Amino acid sequence: MSWLVLAVSGVLEAVWATALGKSAGLSRLGPTLVFATALTASMAGLAYAMRDLPVGTAYAVWVGIGAVLTILYAMAGGRQPVTAPQVLFLTLIVGSVIGLKLTH
Repeated sequence: MSWLVLAVSGVLEAVWATALGKSAGLSRLGPTLVFATALTASMAGLAYAMRDLPVGTAYAVWVGIGAVLTILYAMAGGRQPVTAPQVLFLTLIVGSVIGLKLTH
């Protein structure tokens, strides 16, 4: 259950990071509310997962999921270029997250 909660929390990290970027310095109400809600839920899920998982592993997986999804969202929206080196390194992050799960 902790791994599932951690994965959902990682997705929520991408949501709050994207909302923060769209909030114009927390001056736009809608994105700011999404940011605050997703941030709270993401942190709560990370804290829950850390009750059963090592702190380093949980944090690395959480950050990895959030970072990859945030970048993929920006690429899909045309706000970040898609280059072969970026795809390679994103693939390495995903592989590392899977490796941390498999070696736990």
